[in-house]
Amino acid sequence: MNNVVRKHCFFFSLDSLPAVIYLSISYSINGANYVSVYSGIEIWRIENFHPVPVPKSSYGKFFTGDSYVILKTTALKSGALRHDIHYWLGKDTTQDEAGAAAVKTVELDAALGGRAVQYREVQGHETEKFLSYFKPCIIPQEGGVASGFKHVQEEEHKTRLFVCRGKHVVHVKEVAFARSSLNHDDIFVLDTKSKIFQFNGSNSSIQERAKALEVVQYIKDTYHDGKCEVAAIEDGKLMADAETGEFWGFFGGFAPLPRKTASDEDKTVKSHPTKLLSVEKGQAEPVEADSLTRELLDTNKCYILDCGLEVFVWMGRNTSLDERKSASRATEELIRGSDRPKSHIIRVIEGFETVIFRSKFESWPQSTNVVVTEDGRGKVAALLQRQGVNVKGLLKAAPLKEEPQPYIDCTGNLQVWRVNGQEKVLLPASDQSKFYSGDCYISQYSYPGEDKEEYLIGTWFGKQSVEEERVSAVSLASKMVESTKFMAAQACIHEGSEPIQFFSIFQSFIVFKGGLSDGYKNYIAEKEIPDGTYTEDGVALFRVQGSGPDNMQAIQVEVVASSLNSSYCYILHSGSIVFTWAGNLTSPDDQGLVERQLDLIKPNLQSKPQKEGSESEQFWELLGGKSEYPSQKISREPEGDPHLFSCTFSKGIVLLQVMEIYNFTQDDLMTEDICILDCHSDIFVWVGQQVDTKNKLQALTIGEKFLEHDFLLENLSRETPIYMVIEGSEPPFFTRFFTWDSAKSTMHGNSFQRKLTLVKKGSTPIMDKPKRRIPVSYGGRSSVPDKSQRSRSMSFSPDRVRVRGRSPAFNALAATFENPNNRNLSTPPPMVRKLYPKSVTPDSATKSAAIAALTATFEQPPSARETIIPRSVKVSPPTPKSTPEPNSKENSMSSRLESLTIQEDVKEDEAEDEEGLPIYPYERLKITSTDPVSEIDVTKRETYLSSEEFKEKFGMKKEAFYKLPKWKQNKLKMALQLF
Repeated sequence: MNNVVRKHCFFFSLDSLPAVIYLSISYSINGANYVSVYSGIEIWRIENFHPVPVPKSSYGKFFTGDSYVILKTTALKSGALRHDIHYWLGKDTTQDEAGAAAVKTVELDAALGGRAVQYREVQGHETEKFLSYFKPCIIPQEGGVASGFKHVQEEEHKTRLFVCRGKHVVHVKEVAFARSSLNHDDIFVLDTKSKIFQFNGSNSSIQERAKALEVVQYIKDTYHDGKCEVAAIEDGKLMADAETGEFWGFFGGFAPLPRKTASDEDKTVKSHPTKLLSVEKGQAEPVEADSLTRELLDTNKCYILDCGLEVFVWMGRNTSLDERKSASRATEELIRGSDRPKSHIIRVIEGFETVIFRSKFESWPQSTNVVVTEDGRGKVAALLQRQGVNVKGLLKAAPLKEEPQPYIDCTGNLQVWRVNGQEKVLLPASDQSKFYSGDCYISQYSYPGEDKEEYLIGTWFGKQSVEEERVSAVSLASKMVESTKFMAAQACIHEGSEPIQFFSIFQSFIVFKGGLSDGYKNYIAEKEIPDGTYTEDGVALFRVQGSGPDNMQAIQVEVVASSLNSSYCYILHSGSIVFTWAGNLTSPDDQGLVERQLDLIKPNLQSKPQKEGSESEQFWELLGGKSEYPSQKISREPEGDPHLFSCTFSKGIVLLQVMEIYNFTQDDLMTEDICILDCHSDIFVWVGQQVDTKNKLQALTIGEKFLEHDFLLENLSRETPIYMVIEGSEPPFFTRFFTWDSAKSTMHGNSFQRKLTLVKKGSTPIMDKPKRRIPVSYGGRSSVPDKSQRSRSMSFSPDRVRVRGRSPAFNALAATFENPNNRNLSTPPPMVRKLYPKSVTPDSATKSAAIAALTATFEQPPSARETIIPRSVKVSPPTPKSTPEPNSKENSMSSRLESLTIQEDVKEDEAEDEEGLPIYPYERLKITSTDPVSEIDVTKRETYLSSEEFKEKFGMKKEAFYKLPKWKQNKLKMALQLF
């Protein structure tokens, strides 16, 4: 076994091998147990030229006399593991220790299979990615191990002065405690025994000041146990207040600050022409070429790409470990010889190059055929397995399989307009989910938020729509957003790239060929193109897709056999002749969707079912004969790992620049900024409240520019959905990427003022929650339409399955008890447990704020519930004995419930089943009953059957019934006259 380790030059000998990055692998190192996970950080300090694990309690604590190796492992959505290895060199570390850290980094990469990106980090000049691991900052301490220093022990508090620089991560450096250290450009933190002062240079930005306050909080928590005062001092304010006078008192009184003198650290790297050098036998030789292309890199060699501030080492897949070490040493000598201490050295392996590295080349193929060996990992796995360690999942992580979720309340109100020239035409409720590929549409969807009505205004561009109407659609939608004072989210969606929340809002969605707008008709007339607009009496073929009744689509396709696909169901009609076709790879649920779509496309007509492989001649004749067709399901762009960028632009938005914010949190969204969240399948442009109106109106254009530039070189489609999200009105499908605190986004003031409030008060202040806004009306209609304008119910022919919406009983509850403060749309809205069994799907137990309030009540113990909800339906005067205090929350809830007189509750003389519902006989529950039960939820008649009678009628228990697809439940209920 030891021979194997020597051959592969692993990072550790077997008796000290750590359990780096692998799930379910634990290992004992010198008596200490270490357990690794897919994602996380591991740190080693170099001691006597060997790596020694640093206790997790000391992560983020670095000593100036030491060198460290840091491994950051990230589990990607694809199931792959990404490794970033950093070696950090303290300013007082020895050259030998620094060299050992560099070599051990190369060896660790080899042990991980040769795919990690390696970074050289020098104290005071760390990369933003490295600093993002240790937010808000690192403050190295004096001392060291091998360098001869002793780690400094904690002593009496010493007054210290720090300079803070950076907008997204903060570079902190201790400077001399003297007036001469201060200047107008930077931010300084003065740490005294009883108070921490932040001095804001007059030329510093608001965002830098806000980030520096995170350093103040860190110092307060780390060195003062969270118990000291904090004061902010503004440059230019003389002795205006006591705290300003106190601050200057530490410097002997106020005096004008000297002009900032440029130190070695402040000097910027001069413009440096990019040079490519080939490393052979430890020597770097220039590569002569007119332009940089991928073809210049030989898989059998190592290269240095010198870009000035960034120096890359590219290591071919077929190079040896010694050659890689030699290239690393040559790069160190290059940096040292040209006196560039600030330059970052980044080492990349062939096939795993970073975006920044690839962007330096004029041409780089989208994908390269690189054979990646698992040899290093395989050896480690084999060695650990011999010692009885579970190595399952060692070589590769299992891909994360997640069903896409809409992350939005889908019980709101919807209005849809078709764009016709420069105007928009409101569609009736019966047509608002029927789109034409040659037209553009605008939708306004309102839904209950946590404390106010939220709006999503979208534009949908058909594939055949004309440019003039696309521009008009965006302009009209933007005016609608502006009229809400930018409190609505806005979306731009292209046909064929619709996100899950779009389909979930519409529930049933049909796309017809052709168009109805003047723009489309004029275009085909000018181009002399035949009008292929859908007609009911013509021949048409529809592909049916979706995940269920709340997310189903019918897309009209060409009437040819090659349009078929074994993974889908289809509807084919020619006048009154209707066929349904089910591919061999479809499920019963897929086939159930066809029945539902038939009720919308061809209601009241009997269809002729066709199974793949047993079709009739008439079916093939309508399609023009047989031909080959695919069987693979049409794939949509998968959601990728999210990346957050801050945006800067000039000359309008012609020159857009972005900077990635690593390991982002909600605090990185600053109210003065515009940020872009890229998750590959969707692009979110987040706009802070302090951004001026002119730039807010450019948000969607900024998103388009981002897609055009494709900064991550991920081959983004230009038709990727773009959302504009305004601070304070972030939808749940955006906030899910963060650990979200809605109170932060509703705070007043700029970023610095908000952060200062948090630091001084120690928590997010409770803001006055805005009242629910009055729905905005467009085209003279309310956005809360009447039943004819918007209804979640759909009418079907009697012999078909119906989709039901809210019941009258529910609407009464929602109207009386709606409590928006109990909603959290980051998770699926709760349901009333006692009214609807657990297995009932949300489409029948509608998601509403009233339910959240009642759920808490129903889930209390019986004794508590009895004191809150009266058992009798009769309202009797309360006795003094049971009257709660006037200000009691229970009294408030009880009085509200009594005033409604809840009929669904169990009466004193009625039986109650295990779900807490009254029980009625089947003969009284069925629709045709001569003695029907009143005051029940008519959409859930079966829930009032006893367990015995339910099993007798349905042939199964309630639990099994509610696990069936919704359409199958409804068919069984219809057969029993319970629907």
